[in-house]
Amino acid sequence: METAPRVTKRRVRTRANLLDAAFAVFAAKGFGRVSIEEVCEAAGYSRGAFYSNFDSLDELFFALYRQRADLIADQVAGALALDGPDLDVPAAVDRVTEVLLLDRDWLLVKTDFLVHAAREPAVAETLLEHRARLRDAIRERLARARGHTELPAVLGDLEGAAHAVVAAYDGVTTQLLLDRDVPSARAWLKQLLTALLTDGSATTV
Repeated sequence: METAPRVTKRRVRTRANLLDAAFAVFAAKGFGRVSIEEVCEAAGYSRGAFYSNFDSLDELFFALYRQRADLIADQVAGALALDGPDLDVPAAVDRVTEVLLLDRDWLLVKTDFLVHAAREPAVAETLLEHRARLRDAIRERLARARGHTELPAVLGDLEGAAHAVVAAYDGVTTQLLLDRDVPSARAWLKQLLTALLTDGSATTV
């Protein structure tokens, strides 16, 4: 009984190291081209250590996606919560674009997951849950600003505005995967979101 906490901590550390190693390997080679042995080698663990934490490479991949996706959703919610009731759209857009555009490696892993989910309806639920969390964070923030900040009527309701923000992110990051130009992608996303959520100017509505 006395050794249980140490075992638990070791397993948590092992799991975290496996996830970090898998992230690097998946980003470099792509999901479907990676073996359990390659993940174990990158992490410095045996197959036994792998199977004590994950039943399969699929399970590890899902855990990795959820870990990163949940982090991003939390960061977006935090970035949107910094203003008072009167939403400063340009400032909020600046913060959100810094959070959303993490790095190209994440976008590669995310795209692999999207393609995998498109062929597996059960897997798609994980991706849909993440996207719903992002939209919820955006919608809740816009709802708090209602009465203080007006949104363009073309967006319809708050749900429509949240969908538009996520769609803009999807489009910009697809281009980023091809041209690898992070500064341009961040600037373009900022312009798109500002145009979507205001009259297109750089001033608070």
